[in-house]
Amino acid sequence: MRASKLLPAVVALLASGSCRDSRPADPVILAMGEEVVRRSDFEKHVAPLEAAGEGQLPPEVRRALLDSYLEERVLVLEARSRGLLAPGAGPEEERRGVQKLLAETALADLQVSDDEVASYYGEHAVELQRPETVTVRQIMVSTLNEARDVRRRLQKEPRSFEVLARALSRGPEAGQGGLMGVFARGQLPAELETASFALAPGGTSGIVQTSLGFHVLRVEAREAARSLSLEEAQGRIHDILLRKKSDRKVRQFVSDLMARAKVNHAAAQTVSRPS
Repeated sequence: MRASKLLPAVVALLASGSCRDSRPADPVILAMGEEVVRRSDFEKHVAPLEAAGEGQLPPEVRRALLDSYLEERVLVLEARSRGLLAPGAGPEEERRGVQKLLAETALADLQVSDDEVASYYGEHAVELQRPETVTVRQIMVSTLNEARDVRRRLQKEPRSFEVLARALSRGPEAGQGGLMGVFARGQLPAELETASFALAPGGTSGIVQTSLGFHVLRVEAREAARSLSLEEAQGRIHDILLRKKSDRKVRQFVSDLMARAKVNHAAAQTVSRPS
C-alpha cells in the first residue's frame, strides 16, 4: 500500500528531472534564418583568453567580447546565407567571404567627390602640413676611440663620409654609404634626432652615443615644414574620407544585420563548464 502511494511521487520527480534535462545544453545565441551560432562557439572563442589569463574572465569582459564576437559572426552568417561561404569554411575563407559580402553590399558604389576633397582641405589645411625633414647619413662604430678616429678623418677630408661609412660603419646602411633616409621629428631615436635637427645641410655632428654604439652623423638635405597644396594633398584626403565613409557604412550594415538577427545574450553570458 505504501509503495503504491509513493509511485505517483516518484513518477512526478522523474518527469521533473526529465524536463530539466531536456533543456538545450548548448543553446543558440545568434540566429539568422537557418544559420546559427551556439554558446559552445563563443566558449571556444574565449577559451584561449581564459587560458592565457589563467582564470575565468570577469562578466564585464565577457560582455564586451560577446558584443564584438556577435558582430563578427553575424557577418559570417550573412555571407554564408548568400552563398559566399561554404559550410565548414576556415577562418581565412571566412575573412575573404566577409570581405566579398561587404564589397557587394555596404561598400558598393562608395565614392568620394572632388567637392568633398576640397571641403576637407579647406577645413583641415593646417593639419595637412608637410613636416620639417632631414636626410641623414651615419657612421656607427663600437668604441669611442673608433668614433674619434672617424671624426679626425672627416676633419681632414670632409667629402670622405660615404667612403668611410662603407669601410668602417657597423650600421645596416653601411653599404649605401651610411644613408639612413629621410626623417621627420619623432622618427629617430631621441639622441640622433637632437643631433640631426641641430645641423645645417652638409653639416657633420660630433660623437653621439646610444645603446647601439657611437655615431657620427651628416645631414645631406633639410626641408622646412610647409603647407601642402590641394593637388598635393588630394590623394591623402581621398583616402581619409574613403576610410571614414567605409567605417560608417560597415557599422550601419552590421547594425541592420543585428536588428534582423535573433540574439540571446543571457544564454551566452551563462558560463558552461564540463561537469
